[in-house]
Amino acid sequence: MRQMIAEEAARIILDEGVLDYRLAKRKAAERLGAGQTRNLPRNAEIEVAVMERQRLFEDDASRLQLRHLRQVAVKAMRMLASFNPRLVGPVLAGIVNGRDELTLHLFADSPEEVIFFLQDRGVTWRADERRLRNGQGYVFYPCIEFGAEGVDVDLVVFPVDGIRQPPLSPVDGRPMKRAELKVVEQMLEG
Repeated sequence: MRQMIAEEAARIILDEGVLDYRLAKRKAAERLGAGQTRNLPRNAEIEVAVMERQRLFEDDASRLQLRHLRQVAVKAMRMLASFNPRLVGPVLAGIVNGRDELTLHLFADSPEEVIFFLQDRGVTWRADERRLRNGQGYVFYPCIEFGAEGVDVDLVVFPVDGIRQPPLSPVDGRPMKRAELKVVEQMLEG
């Protein structure tokens, strides 16, 4: 049952665009008639199932979508180079979940620096916040969102010294993987 829940959660994540692994596994358990089970798969098990499902069902459209998302990430990272951008999340991991969005971590003395930078370039933006976990618990970070080439770009703004202390991954609890511009460019070349 645990494996079936992981596989159904992977389908929910990829086909329905659900980002929250906890929500996906709860939905999967309910759909499989196991809503009361306490033996739910760990997030890392779901991520393995997501990667396997994507590998099995990957087609030209999903490969093109991932390439497009990474191209937009590179353009945004070049534009925002003064904030040491890092790509994170599904686009970095190579997961296409039906959502045209990507997340970058930026590092600045204040979120206003990023806002003024975008305003100076005529970029329309919207403010929000993201809740991320660090070693002491959850912290809210400012997030600035804008659209580029049909993609929602989320800029999570960390203090300058936050570049050395990534938040913990919601998948495995380890420091979140981040990729700098050169790494993302290499992904596009390969």
